[in-house]
Amino acid sequence: MVDTISQKDVRVANPCGLHIRPAYLFARLAGRYEASIEIVKDGQSVDGKSVLEILMLAATQDTVLTIIARGRDAKQAIEALAPVIERETPPEQELPLAEGSVTK
Repeated sequence: MVDTISQKDVRVANPCGLHIRPAYLFARLAGRYEASIEIVKDGQSVDGKSVLEILMLAATQDTVLTIIARGRDAKQAIEALAPVIERETPPEQELPLAEGSVTK
């Protein structure tokens, strides 16, 4: 099977920007996918599976970011990850499982 590339532009909705909690939720969820995940802001690209790198973007409310996923589950990753940034406040419930993932 050929690896696919999927991407989506998202707007940071949280009034506090992409701070530690949504960055942690994003990285944790991204880690559940096989695909490599990047977040791009103004030409700067960071690893979407690294909380520290995500925080280095210093993305404030209304910043437009591009999420890029490369791998067999790229489309599913984008569909799951975009809402983490697009929500005004992160959900309190557990993150959805990646398709085919095994819970520990």
